[in-house]
Amino acid sequence: MDKKIGASVALLVLWISFSGCYSEQAQRRQLRFDGEKGQFRILQISDMHFANGKSTPCLDVFKSQRRSCSDLNTTAFIHRVIRAEKPDLIVFTGDNIFGYDATNAASSMDAAFAPAISSNIPWAAVLGNHDQESTLSREEVMKHIVKMKNTLSLVNPPDPNFIEGFGNYNLEVHGVQGSPFADKSVLNLYFLDSGDYSTLSFVSGYGWITRSQQLWFQRTSTELKRRYTDDPVTQKGSAPGLAYFHIPLPEYSSFDSSNITGVMQEEVSSPSVNSGFFKTMVEAGDVKAVFTGHDHLNDYCGKLSDINLCYAGGFGYHAYGKAGWSRRARMVVVSLRKIEGSWGAVKSMKTWKRLDDEKLSAIDAQVLWSGGSSRRKHDLL
Repeated sequence: MDKKIGASVALLVLWISFSGCYSEQAQRRQLRFDGEKGQFRILQISDMHFANGKSTPCLDVFKSQRRSCSDLNTTAFIHRVIRAEKPDLIVFTGDNIFGYDATNAASSMDAAFAPAISSNIPWAAVLGNHDQESTLSREEVMKHIVKMKNTLSLVNPPDPNFIEGFGNYNLEVHGVQGSPFADKSVLNLYFLDSGDYSTLSFVSGYGWITRSQQLWFQRTSTELKRRYTDDPVTQKGSAPGLAYFHIPLPEYSSFDSSNITGVMQEEVSSPSVNSGFFKTMVEAGDVKAVFTGHDHLNDYCGKLSDINLCYAGGFGYHAYGKAGWSRRARMVVVSLRKIEGSWGAVKSMKTWKRLDDEKLSAIDAQVLWSGGSSRRKHDLL
């Protein structure tokens, strides 16, 4: 009898501890639109390829730059773009470290994410195909990330259903405090593990977003839509969403120079298997834009079936690039609609890129989505 009571007490303590941690995590993960301008600003950084800091050389820079150029140039660029853009969230879309050259994966990640941590700005990360090639497995890398200060990353959702990969989760961005949408997510962010390499002996190339991940996405999208259309402030349809992962989908190859904003300077390195995730997003209807990395010399956005497919462009100096073609980051600014002296649902989404040049140039500004706008013929390719 005493053993049963003891076991029950232990389970109760464990449940209370878990509930407390989950409540704290839920509170920590609360993102909200700015009440002054009605905006939410997201900075995307992809392919840092960080290794060992000062001792790690830069790749594909001019000969005159090589002697003084290292991982520290990547660090300096992060600080610089954070100061200029003042984001509300920083998203790292994989190949955060370059595993082959990183002596210690944990130390490399600590240094790579240090500028985001010191800024006290919430940040989230997904994995690329190189993050696990040092001293930690893919799962261990993600478990290290989620323990870091100010991160909103999760190893996977607190869901009893099986899901493949590490780093599949979503974040909700609520309306302005004190507005009718204060308790509603008006912008939904999806993060997925696009894998590293094919695990099938008869399929070569990169990994892909699997069926289990797509089922999670579908369930999450459906639940978010139900809550968005429910009281209070009943809405029609879904709140707009954005998706972030590393490896581009095969549909990124649907474009040429005539129907993109930005540049296409290398072949799209997508999986050889089309797992159907683009179709899944089209059917869900909420995702307005997808943001990836992986192909450092591509930085374009193209629209297909009303979904913008965008690259960030290469950010890190230990990543391959092109001498004279500045490293870059992508900004997304989501704006709310003004309603009767308050703020309502999302009105529009804009994007541009910041270059690590002398002027920190902002280029290729474009509107990704405007609420209530009609579909145009050239949006369907």
